[in-house]
Amino acid sequence: MRKSMKKLFLLVVAAALVLTSFVTPSMSVYADGLDIEAESAILVDAETGKVLFAKDPDVALPPASMTKIMTEYLVWEAVENGDISWDTTTQISDYAYEISSNDDFSGVGLRQQQDYTVEDLYKAMAINSDNATTIALAELIAGSESEFVEMMNAKAEELGMPEYKFVNSSGLDNESLGDNYPEGTSPNDTNLLSARSAAILGSALVNDYPEALEISSVPSTEFDDQEIRNWNYMLDHEADYLQQHYYEGVDGLKTGFTTVAGYAFTGTAERDGRRLISVVMKTDSEDARFNETAKLFDYGFDQFETQELFPAGYQEEGNETAPVARGKEKEVNIGINEGIHVPIKTGEEDLYHLEYKIDEDRLNDNGELEAPVEADEVIGTVTVVYDGEEEDFGYISDEASQESYDLVAMDSVEKANWFMLTLQSIGDFFVNMFQGAFNWVKGLFS
Repeated sequence: MRKSMKKLFLLVVAAALVLTSFVTPSMSVYADGLDIEAESAILVDAETGKVLFAKDPDVALPPASMTKIMTEYLVWEAVENGDISWDTTTQISDYAYEISSNDDFSGVGLRQQQDYTVEDLYKAMAINSDNATTIALAELIAGSESEFVEMMNAKAEELGMPEYKFVNSSGLDNESLGDNYPEGTSPNDTNLLSARSAAILGSALVNDYPEALEISSVPSTEFDDQEIRNWNYMLDHEADYLQQHYYEGVDGLKTGFTTVAGYAFTGTAERDGRRLISVVMKTDSEDARFNETAKLFDYGFDQFETQELFPAGYQEEGNETAPVARGKEKEVNIGINEGIHVPIKTGEEDLYHLEYKIDEDRLNDNGELEAPVEADEVIGTVTVVYDGEEEDFGYISDEASQESYDLVAMDSVEKANWFMLTLQSIGDFFVNMFQGAFNWVKGLFS
């Protein structure tokens, strides 16, 4: 009987071990983070620039038609500057017509000797990813695509994009353009972007020109008496076979595909007032680029929330004051005068602290602030520091981040008058003399 009970016990233990072996991997995968099947990927909080996830985000890869996000940005900028308007008309050059009539590019079928408005050309570019309309807009704004490419690279530098190379406006490989490839580039050139650079560009477009989302969110529209469709299948398309990728809150931005680039997608979605920017590059299929993007969005919306970690008036423990020289008081309270909001993982509120750095030009040789000091005067910067064990991906760039905040004086400290300064000097003299004598006596008996 005992042998039977012992055998039964061993069987139960063995079964438990087998079950545990099946459960453990899924738990560890969840704990280790996302498994994104793309060569490069990134997920960013659009408001703060905080990177929530990254996988090889700084590898420069061909972006294909995601290149058009830069063309879109420059169109909006040209309209804002008054260089063109949405009603401005233009006709189609031989170059743009040659691209449009090429069946390999599935264009909207532009016609020559016909006027097209900037608005119509832009919609065909942003919604249907049309290459020829992109070229037509580039030529209208800059005079030639070659000059437009110079504008693209200059804007990339201005936006702080770390890895980029623009060689044409559409995202096609230059060899697809025949003899029309832009001057200053080579016939075998292709555009290059990292996922980080693509996210910086996407963030710039939605933050600087949020109206662009009103167009990028359109599933289909009419162009020249024909229906054109958006290649972003995460939008609410009417066709049932496209609904499998629908994702609530998605309203942009741009898909991309070439044989060299694979399937890429810069996406954006907004839920409950929070906007995320995602990039996946070089996925294996059309379905994969949307499936992997959905993983990123689920992770961002489900695991993170933007919280006020530090309210206005907060003072970091142990750093509540700074010394003041030549003032009526010898120290001043320091802290933050506005709340700091950060997207964080739920439950990690206590894993952050602030680091203060007072501007060196505000300090004397003894490391003191010189009176007078005004209340709310900015005296340095505050940095939010994460103390958790998981990897902190930081911010998308120095230009786009809100990693540093103002460190301010919480009170005013007036400069002491000559009489008080004299008394302070006398007091300091006797204190120093007493301290010196004390140290001398202490040295005799040590």
